[in-house]
Amino acid sequence: MRLVFYSGGQNPSNEKIHKVLAKLARESKKSRRLSLTYIPVWAESSEAFFRRFVKRYRAVGFREFHCLPVDVPVSRKSLKRALQADAIYLAGGNTFYFLKHLRKSGVLTKLKKFAKKGGVVAGLSAGAIIMTPSIGLAAYPIFDADNNEVRLRRKHWKALGLVNFEFFPHFVSSRRYIQAMINYSRRRKRRVYACQDGGGISIRGKEVSFFGKVKCFEKGKLLSY
Repeated sequence: MRLVFYSGGQNPSNEKIHKVLAKLARESKKSRRLSLTYIPVWAESSEAFFRRFVKRYRAVGFREFHCLPVDVPVSRKSLKRALQADAIYLAGGNTFYFLKHLRKSGVLTKLKKFAKKGGVVAGLSAGAIIMTPSIGLAAYPIFDADNNEVRLRRKHWKALGLVNFEFFPHFVSSRRYIQAMINYSRRRKRRVYACQDGGGISIRGKEVSFFGKVKCFEKGKLLSY
């Protein structure tokens, strides 16, 4: 697996993670020009975000870009081309809405196959949460939860499951956030990585690298590494 998890924010430190994404994509290169597919949460207003996305990742070596909205009908040709990229990037936004439409469009299953065949998958915020086994952390803590406006039932919170941990973006190193993560991890079997903006995690096989400020919670304890 070659994966990249972003917390969010456009901090200068994110540039290190952008370069790691490009490096991983070069290792799995399928095309003559390094290619990257952007999957927005919503088709509406995605063009402006896509333009900024292209500018950001062109600076680290990507040359071909595709945009694949999943909440509107997409042609088979566009879908095929998007899934032939060297890397696929899941954007941030409302996690419940995103997961619902990734599953409904059939792209969720295709993404899992893409990753297992060596394709690079990156996720920002909601996109990163969807790369984990469950989107439970999108609903927790209550003071910082996504609005489940699509009423996605808990039994449908299962996500891509590309890793065996959960990921919490936009973490704030305060007493209430730390206690919230301790409480959550106490009720879960999986480790939780909570990441502040500007930071993230990259995975290359068994090699795991951390960027920025990341805290680890497991079985009700805050671990250091």
